[in-house]
Amino acid sequence: MRGSPFVGDALVGGDLPTRPVYQHEEEEPKKDSFCVEADLLIPGRGDPIKNGCIIIEGNKIKDVGTSAQLARPYSHLRKYHVKVLMPGMWDCHIHFIAVQRVAWDAILESTQKMALTGARCAPDLARLLDAGFTSVREMAGFGIQLDQAVEEGSLVGPKIYSSNAIISPTGGHADLHPVPKPWFDDLCAHGSPFQTADGVPECLKVVRMQLRAGARVIKICGSGGVGSELDNPVDQQFSDEEMKAMVDEAARAQRVIGAHCHGKAGIMAALHAGCKTIEHGSYLDEEVADLMIEKDAILVTTRLIVENGLLSKDYFSPVGYAKLLLVAKAQWNAMQIAIRKGVKCAIGTDNAGTLAPGNPMSKLVRQGLNGKELYYHVKAGMTPLQAIEAATANGPLTLGPQGPKAGQLKAGFDADFIGLDANPLDDIQVLSGPEHVTHVWKRGIMYKSPGQPVGLI
Repeated sequence: MRGSPFVGDALVGGDLPTRPVYQHEEEEPKKDSFCVEADLLIPGRGDPIKNGCIIIEGNKIKDVGTSAQLARPYSHLRKYHVKVLMPGMWDCHIHFIAVQRVAWDAILESTQKMALTGARCAPDLARLLDAGFTSVREMAGFGIQLDQAVEEGSLVGPKIYSSNAIISPTGGHADLHPVPKPWFDDLCAHGSPFQTADGVPECLKVVRMQLRAGARVIKICGSGGVGSELDNPVDQQFSDEEMKAMVDEAARAQRVIGAHCHGKAGIMAALHAGCKTIEHGSYLDEEVADLMIEKDAILVTTRLIVENGLLSKDYFSPVGYAKLLLVAKAQWNAMQIAIRKGVKCAIGTDNAGTLAPGNPMSKLVRQGLNGKELYYHVKAGMTPLQAIEAATANGPLTLGPQGPKAGQLKAGFDADFIGLDANPLDDIQVLSGPEHVTHVWKRGIMYKSPGQPVGLI
């Protein structure tokens, strides 16, 4: 800021390095350097390291090795010690729309009352960081605006890579069916995260509109869905030509497309069109798994919302709950096939909100419990180490060229990592909530440590 040598030493969430803003552009602040030692270091991809150590310089990881290897050259640095060190986790299918239930009227409220939605989302961001999620891929919601608040320091939370909207044909999964079409079109024109398009020209335009909004990934509907009213999860939605046009348009801007798909027809069409990720994949079979491996596509299965939904009819509309019962068993079988066949997977929860405290489901359905998704992947056949790789190293891959160098404890990668007081390789449920997450660093800044909880600001 010109006219002042620097602007304050604001702390966010704990004992954090300060970063002054200098008057002259040629003056660079000194990069903060420190080291973190761990009894066990889980790198995200590759074998764990006993008595591991990472060296941080600014917002990047400078060096990784054992404490014995790095002790002498970096003996002058400030040191932290944790029991277990691993990369910050990624939730690769999340929504910041703060719905109180998965039903069209709750979704309508969240899109109409945007200030209320933002207020409800603010503590959700802190809950995610508190639980060790340093990055999320938001697949429709108000993540672009919330990320701006996080980046400018108004809120504390993970880095958000958002699709802005979910796109379907008219009458499809992204269409709020009970709302009169002119009203829905008006919502779309005023920032709704639900959009429709019909025919190749409209599909091109709606992709370009998401790019204009700042989307880092594009989300389309390859099939019908569960939470919507009239469509069938098994049916393909966009035509082959429409999907291919959107994939090509996104690729010109170095974006990939994530396709919401339950039914096999939609999954196959999305894969042939070039979609990078398949969201949900409920009716995946061995043929689909083979094609996903051939195309190097990634499966984001989102089992947590299914398990939570099965425990409460009230969390879904009656129509949605009936559809959930139909896809739940198929999706569980699909997860097991994909894992057995070696399909590349990333972790996503499909969590769309935190319920009000008076709701009996509020202790179950809320942001901050996203790590439970790893438990279901282990139950379906992954080893704990594979589940951690899906939740860390594979996260950035779901963004294609937009993906950062993150998700691994590796030299040159973002300094996003967490400390634990128990070993998730012995019990993956250690990652199911914030209780065992003792430390959280994002971009080299400590947001959580013992006695210093994550704050809203």
